[in-house]
Amino acid sequence: MNARQPLLFDGAFGTYYYKLNPGLSPCELANLETPELVRRIHREYIDAGAQALKTNTYGANPFALGDWETVSRVVERGYVLAKEAAGDQAFVYADVGYCGEDEEQPEVYRRLAARFISLGADRFLFETFGELEPLLPALREIREQRPNAHVIVSFAVSQDGFTAKGQEYRTLIRQAAQNPCIDWVGMNCVCGPAHMIRLMEALPLETMSFCSMPNAGYPASIGGRTVFRDNAGYFAEKLKRIADMGAAAVGGCCGTTPEHIRQAAQMLSGAGTAPAVRRTATSIPEEPPRVPPFWEKAEGKKAVLIELDPPADSSIAPLLEQAKQLKQSGADVLTLGDSPLARTRADSIITAARVKRETGLETLPHISCRDRNHIGMKGALLGAHMEGLRHLLAVTGDPAPHTGNARQTGVFSFHSIALLQFIKSLNEDVFASSPLYPGAALNLNISRFEPELRRALEKEKAGAVFFLTQPVFTREALERLCTARKALKGKLYAGILPVAGYKNALFLHNEVSGIEIPPELLARLEHADRNRAAELSYCFSLEIARQAAPYCDGFYLMPPLKRLDVICRLIPELKRL
Repeated sequence: MNARQPLLFDGAFGTYYYKLNPGLSPCELANLETPELVRRIHREYIDAGAQALKTNTYGANPFALGDWETVSRVVERGYVLAKEAAGDQAFVYADVGYCGEDEEQPEVYRRLAARFISLGADRFLFETFGELEPLLPALREIREQRPNAHVIVSFAVSQDGFTAKGQEYRTLIRQAAQNPCIDWVGMNCVCGPAHMIRLMEALPLETMSFCSMPNAGYPASIGGRTVFRDNAGYFAEKLKRIADMGAAAVGGCCGTTPEHIRQAAQMLSGAGTAPAVRRTATSIPEEPPRVPPFWEKAEGKKAVLIELDPPADSSIAPLLEQAKQLKQSGADVLTLGDSPLARTRADSIITAARVKRETGLETLPHISCRDRNHIGMKGALLGAHMEGLRHLLAVTGDPAPHTGNARQTGVFSFHSIALLQFIKSLNEDVFASSPLYPGAALNLNISRFEPELRRALEKEKAGAVFFLTQPVFTREALERLCTARKALKGKLYAGILPVAGYKNALFLHNEVSGIEIPPELLARLEHADRNRAAELSYCFSLEIARQAAPYCDGFYLMPPLKRLDVICRLIPELKRL
């Protein structure tokens, strides 16, 4: 093998298996049900020129196969079959694939690593991951039990440079390359070879041992089946290009067959003769100047933010009138919820852009993780930035109500911290010259505040630059606001909710999570008429704001039942605190 020739892995076991044996059962069960076919596929890849095999265990986990006993048997047979097929002709890598969002996944990866170790494995491939953190226990287990093991960690990166977990690939790969438990780092799946080359061109490949296993291309759906183009010659040429860039290992992912590997092996026999091709610097179009955050425009005064909901229908005129009224009263920012309580409303980003464009009032849409996957989320953020929006609130979002209809489910590809990390990555790349300013929610009324504050610190680390709190009503909430002010570096806006009356206060106290109305306020409101209730609410809110003022940078007002009379009275008073 040429000194610069990379290690050649096999192709996609799964897609080739289903081509030979169409069916619905996981191909990993073939280790138990049709072992001769598994051995045959491994041999075909070796005969084609593969120097390293991946065990047929990519999807061997309890989430896919149901129980650990089955997983253990599948892993054992998968490893044995690959070793038998490889003999002394190829290395065998214990293959562990990404297994989803479950909070137990770190322990699953650790147990899978331990099972392979018990079988004598000393080469490991963790592939198609969107993040590194869940893998760390497994990586430590391998290093402790097999100090000399060879470990590859490979990430699935889309054409735009982000993983399904919203992490920017260059940062993620750099972190993995610096981890002492990882020998080689790489990318596989999602991208075809041309896009993978483009992503690799932006990496400092000379500083790491890199493994590249692209898909054959992009699939089509024909008759309900996922089909890849028969493009072995094209794929081989691209893999040769990847080798010339300095890859330590190459191979194939979805859609790559023994024929792809055969032609790649022939092409790679001359690897190292062509100079590496790297991306040259290109001019970057000028971006508009950086837009300062709204708090820099408050001129030393307390900023006042007001929350309204987008309309539940297509009529935006009433909201525009309310926004104009709030602006005249001195409001700095209008925040717009993203279908709170999972009740459909107009899109918060589109509504925010329209309000800002027609009234000139700064707007801040809430962005919920409930309704968008990674692709949709990035598209929404690009659109928001294009419209001149620079502030947003990242929230996990209320889950869709259970109705017995299994189709009414949330997406939740992100939670609020992951969304903040995603925005932070975009700020480092796409929005570098004019960043977004994301904020997060802080619940001062939760029963156990210490975990909530720790989570707020995680949000700040992930990129949150300001916090909007739940409404402050009690002495305990004020004390927690003081505690948060000492712990958090970002801007802090105390929530103020002037209740509309006794019935409204009773509803909020009993049915809305995160709100606790003091008994003395309820008692004073119980027999008050509308005017008296408004005055009581105004006085109580102003006093709470005075007490909160030393610990916050401004106030976050929530109008009760869309009533702005008390809110408009409060705004100029709060700006003077």
